[in-house]
Amino acid sequence: MRGKTRKYSCSDLPRDPTLESFPLTLTLSPKGEREPEKISSLRSPSRLSAPPGAYTVRRMNPTTTDRIDGSTAAQPGAPTGPDRTVTIRIRRQDAPDKEPHWEEFAVPHRANMNIISCLQWIAAHPTTADGTATTPPVWESSCLEEVCGACTMLINGRTRQACSALVDKLGPRDEPITLEPLTKFPLVRDLFVDRQRLFNDLQRVKAWVPIDGTYDLGPGPKISQDLQEERYPLSRCISCGCCLEACPQYTPANKFVGAAVISQVRLFNDHPIGKALKSDRLDVMMEEGGVADCGKAGNCVEVCPKEIPLLESIAAVQRQATVYAVKRFFTK
Repeated sequence: MRGKTRKYSCSDLPRDPTLESFPLTLTLSPKGEREPEKISSLRSPSRLSAPPGAYTVRRMNPTTTDRIDGSTAAQPGAPTGPDRTVTIRIRRQDAPDKEPHWEEFAVPHRANMNIISCLQWIAAHPTTADGTATTPPVWESSCLEEVCGACTMLINGRTRQACSALVDKLGPRDEPITLEPLTKFPLVRDLFVDRQRLFNDLQRVKAWVPIDGTYDLGPGPKISQDLQEERYPLSRCISCGCCLEACPQYTPANKFVGAAVISQVRLFNDHPIGKALKSDRLDVMMEEGGVADCGKAGNCVEVCPKEIPLLESIAAVQRQATVYAVKRFFTK
């Protein structure tokens, strides 16, 4: 490039409401030095105006807490705008020992909005529909893509993930959407519950593959394609608690572990290394609260967001427990 100049052109500079952008030409000398006389930069609109329609200033990626001003483009066929609001009724409770009460909020509608975006807007504007100031609602969420399982709640009476619950698909547009906390876990506040019981039960059944001390033993045993296809759906469990909330057998008063835990027992018992703890897991499955307490209602399959074959897992673990009990009886 010696003896020549290099020309750079930028016709779409970052826009600012107080500035107008125009093409910028920058010429470099052979030694990389700028030639200032050939540079035209941003100019104030008061000194130079662009032709009408030359550009438009548009807000990029508006957040869920922004107010709707009518300029936001709607998706084709989706009724939205500054005049439409979504009524959200939240069952609130300041603490486990406080009385619950209902609060209603009017949330500006956005195309393709979900329940989490409604809660985020309410948290940013904690005023009820009748104009009463209140506190931001409390809920739990993390990934916002139906992976972490944290945002499980009762939406219109059905247990599901709030992040994947689209407002426009929850029912007639004029009816309110009710949000309630799960009933099978201890309440912390508002829509936030403590799911520690679920994680304690996973720990009881040793829902993991024991690999301590095996890092230097080389690759583990291969898994056949058939077994991989059978186990993969079970690995999709996100410990959201939907199956436990819908299960009539799972209550705060008993010790039933529920479909999610039983399915994880099957997952790890079928693993070529995880089966080393198979007898320990089946011992738990044969105790109080184990697989025998399942009533086969089938609600777990209906509400599972990952469509895990939970009833098949329950039947498989029951067969494993039966075989294990017979062998243990004759080998004593």
